[in-house]
Amino acid sequence: MNTVILSASNEDIAFAASLINKGEVVGIPTETVYGLAADAMNEEAVKKIFKAKGRPADNPLIVHVSRFEMVYDIALEIPPLAHKLAERFWPGPLTMIMPKSDKIPDVTSGGLDTVGIRYPSHPVAQALINISDKPLAAPSANLSGSPSPTNCARVYEDMRGRIPAIIDGGECDVGVESTVISFEDGGIRILRPGKISVEDFLTVTDKVYVDKGVLAQLDADAVAKSPGMKYKHYSPKANIILIDSEVDAFKNYVSQNKCENTYCLLFDESEAVAGVGFLTYGVTSEEQAHYLFERLREFDEMGAKTVYARCPSKDGVGLAVYNRILRSAGFNLIKL
Repeated sequence: MNTVILSASNEDIAFAASLINKGEVVGIPTETVYGLAADAMNEEAVKKIFKAKGRPADNPLIVHVSRFEMVYDIALEIPPLAHKLAERFWPGPLTMIMPKSDKIPDVTSGGLDTVGIRYPSHPVAQALINISDKPLAAPSANLSGSPSPTNCARVYEDMRGRIPAIIDGGECDVGVESTVISFEDGGIRILRPGKISVEDFLTVTDKVYVDKGVLAQLDADAVAKSPGMKYKHYSPKANIILIDSEVDAFKNYVSQNKCENTYCLLFDESEAVAGVGFLTYGVTSEEQAHYLFERLREFDEMGAKTVYARCPSKDGVGLAVYNRILRSAGFNLIKL
């Protein structure tokens, strides 16, 4: 099919809403990454998302709303803590998993009896939900397994000919997907880290658990409760190798193991290794989250075969960066 690029004008958003109401899929901006949006309650429309992405059917989708009242149609029950978290973090990059209502088809929830729900802060996403008057299932707008897109051009690279339209809402602010939580023992469990961190949640509840799937690979037969938990994700064509070390040890290791088309992903230029090309993704965790996926795509354009990456911090949003790059490396981590 022909894929058209739409602006963020009211007229173009209304056209995109008409596509949604016809059961089509539209690429949309959010504050985290770009998503592939379709009517979450339309089974055939949601199947088109999976087809466009080449996504495994047991990988659940997140349902996006534009006001809390919409949650009552989507969730069978709403934990009391969900109201407090919504007051603190919605609209924003937080996905809360709750028991799903019968209105959400199994294809949307990946066959689970729960559903992830998010209220995005991006005005285009909000407008599209309001005008279409539909909750939108919207995973990241990339081919399954590749780095998530943070601008319209990257969506077009992956989705040209696969979906009818993409709304260009500029570059995404956060750069990594939303934090995903479930409710447990009167508190929360972080299933996928994002901008909203452990420290942020501790301002609302003193019971915050980090799932082992955040830092370790799930078993092949394990059930993925959240997107981004089970399969290799966020991966460029290059072989990513994550190095956990001080900078001098990192430089020595790369120097001894470099080969043709070897590159480095560094915090800043001062960490460059003689004779090895590099890209930087920032000193702070916020910068790293914003630039990580774009840098991984740039390595593909440079023809990289091996990329040695400096290991980010696990504090704050750094845990999200670590989680994403660890998965992009297929858990190939070297500690020096």
